[in-house]
Amino acid sequence: MTNHLFYMKLAIENARAMKGQTDPNPLVGSVIVNENRIVGIGTHLKAGEPHAEIHAIRMAGDKARGGTIYVTLEPCSHFGRTGPCAVAIVEAGIKTAVIATLDPNPVVAGNGVKILEDAGIEVVIGVMEEESRKMNEVFNKFIVEQKPFMTMKAGSTLDGKIATHTADSKWITSEEARSDVHMLRNEHMAILVGVNTVIEDDPELTTRIPNGRNPIRVILDSTLRIPLDSKVVTDEQAPTWIFTANKYDQKAKRILEERGISIYPTSGIKHVDPNDVVRILGEKLVSSVLIEGGGTIHAAFLENQLVDKVEIYFAPKLVGGSQAPTFLEGVGVELMRDAVDLENLQVTQIGKDIKFTGYPKYKTN
Repeated sequence: MTNHLFYMKLAIENARAMKGQTDPNPLVGSVIVNENRIVGIGTHLKAGEPHAEIHAIRMAGDKARGGTIYVTLEPCSHFGRTGPCAVAIVEAGIKTAVIATLDPNPVVAGNGVKILEDAGIEVVIGVMEEESRKMNEVFNKFIVEQKPFMTMKAGSTLDGKIATHTADSKWITSEEARSDVHMLRNEHMAILVGVNTVIEDDPELTTRIPNGRNPIRVILDSTLRIPLDSKVVTDEQAPTWIFTANKYDQKAKRILEERGISIYPTSGIKHVDPNDVVRILGEKLVSSVLIEGGGTIHAAFLENQLVDKVEIYFAPKLVGGSQAPTFLEGVGVELMRDAVDLENLQVTQIGKDIKFTGYPKYKTN
């Protein structure tokens, strides 16, 4: 088992290095070992390209025969844009397959293992299973529910403020924390804000890291009042999608569409319906969204139990002021026992700031 852990850890580390490149596919790593020597290593690089197992088998060549393959996710058993990896493993003559976790899709889970076992390959399942599942939390939700994994992010003072009462917000957090946020943007397919953020800050909502990818910019704008000279409308750095309410300004819609902006009406009468936003994004194969809105936007998604993960950067500053905005507003809960708990909490120091990462546990009626 010690050897299994060593080689599976290597496969997971290689898979994690591709975070932000494989959407909407999962992160997968693979290692092939023969006579206690690594003969093949592979990682899934991009949707539509060969899977990790294929890269590892190609590297190993004839040395794969009689060896052991380690793979972080059950080898696929179906024909998509690439052939089934389970069949390729059988054809390579591999003797043992060590798999971290089964495919979360109930329609296909276990089929890859069945192909391997039917061919006489010894299969070991569950080595570093929890690590593999957490690494693919985005894929695991999207493949089952066809909805994006929603992460709520905020930079806040210790007293919960995201700006002063005069709307000044630059900068709350340290340069190191802001760099970490750009990594988060790189890892998500879309970034979501409200139109007030666009009006007040005129942000680019891009990823400012070398070779980073710019996420789709999702703007919630119930009346289509977004300024036509705002950067998200004019700079062409990334696609901009605007979600609006049911009674939108049709003239504004035509003008925006002429400028290449995609408009998606929702069923909300006065406000954008967040449930429609999540559903439509899933239909558009957007598997992950970073919510960087203000307190009203955050509350809308949290109150509808649409937030899967929370990332809050707390700066060691105190602002005060009853009129200063906070990162979570809305109506709020009436009783403390109804507060949303965060589970699996991780606390990390980044520069002078503290980053809290957790997963909301919603109360069931």
